[in-house]
Amino acid sequence: MSFSVQKSLRTSLKSSWTILKLIVPIYILADVLFYYNLLSHITFIFKPLVSLLGLPQEAALAIVSGLFLNLYAAIAFAAPLGLDAKEWTILAVFLGIAHALIVETEIMKRLGLSRIYSILLRLSVGLLVGGLTSKLPQSWFSSKILQEAVTPEHPVYQSLFDLVQNSLYESLSLSLKVIALVTLLIFFLDFIKSLTIIEKHSQKVNSGFSITVGVILGITYGAGILISEYEKGILKKKEILFIGTYLMIAHAIIEDTLLFVIFGANPWLIVGLRLLFATLIATLIVRYSKAT
Repeated sequence: MSFSVQKSLRTSLKSSWTILKLIVPIYILADVLFYYNLLSHITFIFKPLVSLLGLPQEAALAIVSGLFLNLYAAIAFAAPLGLDAKEWTILAVFLGIAHALIVETEIMKRLGLSRIYSILLRLSVGLLVGGLTSKLPQSWFSSKILQEAVTPEHPVYQSLFDLVQNSLYESLSLSLKVIALVTLLIFFLDFIKSLTIIEKHSQKVNSGFSITVGVILGITYGAGILISEYEKGILKKKEILFIGTYLMIAHAIIEDTLLFVIFGANPWLIVGLRLLFATLIATLIVRYSKAT
């Protein structure tokens, strides 16, 4: 498959429309809820969860939307909250591991990993790594955040219309930044997919290659390489368990990370922690499992 600028452009336009549909309305909704202090009536339910992560209670909607939808929805809820660099890093680590659970759990199911295992693994590891991140020194995190991308302090508005108007501007500004980033990533990743080495190895079983591809391109592409081999019974259960466990903790490492770096999150911690715990946990689970 040769690299096609037209195909990548079509994909980026489709993604841009999806981003706009998610970020703009959710950002405005979050801004209204936050400004009128309505979040306190909703987010108290998730107080134990956000407390474990060392995040403000208002971040609960971002976490929940990330868990069940995707990272774009989570960012739209989190952007108006004025989180600092450490809080954005915690959110990035947790949601990088545990996001879009409904869709990605079904992909893992096709690889023979149960839904319960997938969900419990991602939630528990996300909480573990996110909680550890919250204990790290504040000096490890940049104090400089792109202030134009967030609104730490809400001004006093004369009317709801003024609030919505300002939120619309902020949400569109944020959307354009995310769209620019995602478009560049789409072209870059499509180019990688077109490389001969990718084409060659994607046609045969190669655990190490599948993990590498999944870490860079995401669960869908990485696991997709192995699904047909699993369904044919070629792969051992331990191979599937290791690859699936690894990819659920560390996948789409470039795209997921850069989405949060926009707000000042520490990319080295995000990538380092996810790769470290993916390796440790996948190795331990396979070593002590009864799979053969």
